[in-house]
Amino acid sequence: MTRTLTAFAGDLWIATGDEEELRATLHAMGTQAQSLLLFDDSTGRQVDIDLRGPVQEISRGRGRPRLGVQAREVTLLPRHWDWLAAQPGGASVTLRRLVDAARKDADTKPSPRAAMDAAYHFLTVMAGDRPGYEDAIRALYARDKAGFDLAAADWPRAIRDHGAALAQGAFDQSAPR
Repeated sequence: MTRTLTAFAGDLWIATGDEEELRATLHAMGTQAQSLLLFDDSTGRQVDIDLRGPVQEISRGRGRPRLGVQAREVTLLPRHWDWLAAQPGGASVTLRRLVDAARKDADTKPSPRAAMDAAYHFLTVMAGDRPGYEDAIRALYARDKAGFDLAAADWPRAIRDHGAALAQGAFDQSAPR
């Protein structure tokens, strides 16, 4: 699954996209991109991406890049390797099939706790010193959308809206508590 990143310059939203899209956007911004903050939308945590050199060189990795294939290390016990080797198509095909099946079975929405934590990490960086922050975080973990919206009402729109979007899974009434 491709991770989605969001870039902010101070209180302003700059861009949201996968890592390659953001790399190209930020690379085109030149030295202005150095002052941006990037966040992984699945965790709300700040991240860095490599912007040195031409975008094509930075993006090129091992594997079959046109297909999005990346070579990575997997550590298994000998019995696991033996079983994989005996499967039709070999280890790589079998692992891809198993991962795809698990992804289909998994719920695509983040758990309420994961949504709370992502919003918390993002808001701590972007709104931690703003009025209403503590009340917003209390409302977030109480799953009180109205309280969250009220506490965040005076924040810059981009920060308020992105924090609320990250927290959405926490406020979904059909999600288990």
